[in-house]
Amino acid sequence: MRIVAFNGSPRINGNIDILLSESLKEIDLSVHEVIRYDLNKMKITPCQDCGGCDKTGKCIIDDDMGKIYDAIRFADRVIVATPIFFFSVSAQTKAMIDRCQALWCERYLLKRDISDRGFGRKGLLLLVGGMKKEIGANCADACVKAFFRTISVPKHETVNCLGVDEKGAILKHPDYIYMARNAVKRLLLNNNAREGS
Repeated sequence: MRIVAFNGSPRINGNIDILLSESLKEIDLSVHEVIRYDLNKMKITPCQDCGGCDKTGKCIIDDDMGKIYDAIRFADRVIVATPIFFFSVSAQTKAMIDRCQALWCERYLLKRDISDRGFGRKGLLLLVGGMKKEIGANCADACVKAFFRTISVPKHETVNCLGVDEKGAILKHPDYIYMARNAVKRLLLNNNAREGS
């Protein structure tokens, strides 16, 4: 199974970086392939809404999104990990999502879904936010849900880690790390496997 993970935090060793790294420890690398993208280190030009992908489903901008498009196409599982900024995902995460307009065109205008490689396609969203109210998490989840459906991921789970703000403070919340690790375990389940196989 191929798992693609997106770290949308700009902070090295920040809460999302730690949470994602801890979560990925649940994956047996002798069995599964993990591709991790730290979006803040990549060159991703914001979507220009130029219409260049309308008829082809391919973005005309040549930058690091080319690697991401390929990874998404061949992923069985997709993990998005992002801090909550102003009731939404980080700018780094949003730039990547917006550039998936090309995949939106491919799916909804050209009627071509990303094919399933036999494991089904599932997603996981890891959120960390300083605010304890759910509204920020709900808004961020709505944004990423639209992304997941665009890339032919029909279902996803969300882990909200709220009330965590100071850099590294996630380590004071082992319950959140436990929740995220268990969510990765569930993510790896192959719901398409026939009973007894």
